[in-house]
This record gives sequence, structure tokens and C-alpha cells, in this order.
Amino acid sequence: MLVEWLVAVAAAGGTAVVQAAGTDMWVSVRQRAAKVLSRDDPDREQAELLRLDQTATELASLTPGEAALTRARQEASWTARFEMLLESLGEAERERVARELNDIADQARQASVGGVSGNVFHGPAAFQVGDHNRQDNHFGPRA
Repeated sequence: MLVEWLVAVAAAGGTAVVQAAGTDMWVSVRQRAAKVLSRDDPDREQAELLRLDQTATELASLTPGEAALTRARQEASWTARFEMLLESLGEAERERVARELNDIADQARQASVGGVSGNVFHGPAAFQVGDHNRQDNHFGPRA
């Protein structure tokens, strides 16, 4: 049985895989997650890369109505894989893998936050970040 902080690390890893799919960080997160799960076995790494690709393909083809459920299911699946890995390791190796999963999660969070930097607006401007938002902007005098 894993201690609470390791369960949280596994969950962060599962979330990271789902967050990174379809972003610029996917290639890196995909490679790092496969390496962690394969434990330096090239054949296992290829199998993990295929599983990760299947996840990315499934997430890319979602309709808005099925997105939340499928994302949650994928997160749970990857969380379980990371938990099983952590349970199978000795203490020193477990801490090393936990640090790697934390780093992967941080990388994926940065990809999911997005945003705009280095922009300059001259005059009236509006900016919005997020999914499923609505913004109505009117510049100038009211009619």
C-alpha cells in the first residue's frame, strides 16, 4: 500500500499524461512517461509509447459531450499504472521515480496553463484564456 504522498504523485502523473496530450509538450511528456514506466527496457518502452499514442488519439477525437468522462477515465488509467509501478519499487528507486513524475506533472501543468506573453496592446483591447468561455466586447461610445 502506498503512502498518501505517493498516491498523489501517481495521480499527478496520470493527470499530466492527459493534460499534455495534444499540446506542444506532448512529445516530451510522452517520452518521459514511457521511460519511467519501462524501467529502461526498450521493448517495454515501445509498448508504453504505443499506449500513450492510443491515449492521445482517443483524446483528440472527443466530442464535447464525451470529453469529461473520457479524460477522467484516461487519468484514472494512467494513475493506476503509475501506482502499480511505485508499489513495485524499492524505497530509493521509488523516490527517484516520484521525483520524475513530479517533474513530468510540472511540465504538463505549464503546457496546460497556456497564456500570452510579450504582447503589447495599443488602444482598446480584450484578452481571454480558457475553454468554453464567452466574451462580448464593445469599444467606443455607446450608441
